[in-house]
Amino acid sequence: MVRDITIGQYFPGKSLLHRMDPRVKIVLTLIFIFVIFFCKNFFALGLMAAFLIGGICISGVPFKMLLKSLKAIMVIVVITGLLNLFYAAGGNVLLDLGFAKITDKGVYTAIFMTVRIACLIIGSSLMTYTTTPTMLTDAIERLLSPLKVFNIQVNTLAMMMTLALRFIPTLIEEIDKIMNAQKARGADLENGNLIQRAKALVPILVPLFVSSFRRAYELAFAMECRCYTGSNKRTRMKQMKLSWLDLLFVIGIAVLVTGVILFNHFFTHLI
Repeated sequence: MVRDITIGQYFPGKSLLHRMDPRVKIVLTLIFIFVIFFCKNFFALGLMAAFLIGGICISGVPFKMLLKSLKAIMVIVVITGLLNLFYAAGGNVLLDLGFAKITDKGVYTAIFMTVRIACLIIGSSLMTYTTTPTMLTDAIERLLSPLKVFNIQVNTLAMMMTLALRFIPTLIEEIDKIMNAQKARGADLENGNLIQRAKALVPILVPLFVSSFRRAYELAFAMECRCYTGSNKRTRMKQMKLSWLDLLFVIGIAVLVTGVILFNHFFTHLI
């Protein structure tokens, strides 16, 4: 399960999504996440899913790799679906279990919420898969540059956010190594009740914290040796420029938002 967490990973490529301006990519991803919460029926949600599938095909990222990001939170998705299945109010009763009733409205809501969460996770993962950590740092710094008026160190904030995102795969790999080492020593991490399994995590958390602090110290020392200060005068090897490709995706998002609004207006009776 630990190996299935793919947050923060980058998939090299030369697709249209890889060549997009990272600032535009971040903004469009936020708009996608914002709009998906306003989908009120399957027509609007299906339009979002079709747009996402198109983005996946353009990106060149293997679909199996994107499904990995869903596998890591499958428990949350299943629990959300079950809660909506049994506790959604209204609709015709399909199955009466005594303590709970399953209605057609509950089935509809459960499927709707499951698809919505899947689109959210895959859409967010697609951005990190097609954007290098360096470009992501520069884009966040540019987008947050208006905060400099309030004397906020935007460059430091952007670097912290990107480093946190970048080290997620590293920490996941470290957890996997520690778990294998503990299992080799006879530790039982999978059997027993909840309290026993929680106690079994202590031998994992302690070396993980030690390793995390050691990596943080080594990274800070390496940055100091390279005279990194994070000042506003720092130059960049790759300059970000808007192109016709970015304009094309902006138009596509505008059409997508318009379509969602129209579907929500004309098919409100389906929710």
